Amino acid sequence: MKYVLIAGEASGDLHASHLVKWIREFDHEAEFRFFGGDLMAAQARRKPDLHYSEMNVMGFSEVLRALPRIWRNLRQAKALLRDFRPDALILVDYPSFNLRLAAYARKLGIRTHWFISPKVWAWKEWRVAKIKRFVDRMYSILPFEVQFYKRHGYDVTYVGNPSVQEVAYALGHIPPLKHFLERHGIDDSRPIIALLPGSRRGEIRNNLPLMIEAAKRFPEFQYAVAAAPSVSEKFYREVAQDPGLKMIFGSTTTLLKYSQAAIVTSGTATLETALVNTPQVVVYRANGLKISYKIMEKLLHVKYVSLPNLIAGHEIVPELLVHRCTVDSISRALSPLLQPSPKRDTQLAGYRKMRERLGTYVAAEYAAELITRDLTRRRYDAK
Repeated sequence: MKYVLIAGEASGDLHASHLVKWIREFDHEAEFRFFGGDLMAAQARRKPDLHYSEMNVMGFSEVLRALPRIWRNLRQAKALLRDFRPDALILVDYPSFNLRLAAYARKLGIRTHWFISPKVWAWKEWRVAKIKRFVDRMYSILPFEVQFYKRHGYDVTYVGNPSVQEVAYALGHIPPLKHFLERHGIDDSRPIIALLPGSRRGEIRNNLPLMIEAAKRFPEFQYAVAAAPSVSEKFYREVAQDPGLKMIFGSTTTLLKYSQAAIVTSGTATLETALVNTPQVVVYRANGLKISYKIMEKLLHVKYVSLPNLIAGHEIVPELLVHRCTVDSISRALSPLLQPSPKRDTQLAGYRKMRERLGTYVAAEYAAELITRDLTRRRYDAK
């Protein structure tokens, strides 16, 4: 059978690559076309029709500037569906773009599966109506989403969280500390504070300078940045204005494992940090204006924004958002996590509770099985 997959950012490329791998296990004649990245390319054994680096934008002003490119990408995706005529369109998060493509796929009679639900429970809840209309099957990676969708009369399947298996695999292949430091040219013996500023340029620009200034307040520690593969070293150095900045490409899990604590931009990385069991402070700096925070409070339908807190149902990690995200607030929240303390112990205990709630499903394998089973059954029924 033929499949088109759409992943618009680095995390989507990672998760979709595992999905492609498992679809091959269940469908030995699978053909793939996709928007994504290098990891998907390795599993699909072909180059992407469009690399996610051409799709990745964030923030209202950045989206406005990129509108011509976004519409061009959408036209290319529609043309791909028309010409390739897949048995299934598989969407991976990336909601604004993918919802439009799902609507077009419905017009063409192409079955649509969505792996990793968009966070409609946080904001833009009105999108649920469009999901119900255009998406045939939704596969959730967060356990509380099942009940959320049920309240809207839409059945979704929790398939487990892919980060559980991905982090477990990475932890099983971690090099010794000495080798890690040598490989990345680090000859400093001080313990490490990991900085995870996100994978989008806007996130990095807004958050990295604050992270660095906060980390500098602890001179007995060194700090290192977990760098996104799609972002150049030059960009990090221009944003950081820190000549000695240490950047770690392709070894985020190892960096977290060997760090005393981390400062993490809100997103999937907060969950990955928790699964590695590294204490963290969650930050999200936008334009820093208090009015932005008030607007966000009105738009958000959830009490928390970080995944560890959402999954556990209570605060595990401190969240410093918008105008509350300052060098002072970050350093205050970070300080007790860098040494034995009740706050550090409480956070690690919360991680254990969160891990229990995520369960043991292998998300990509389960989703791939459900997708191929659905297509096989429909093909059989059509005969």
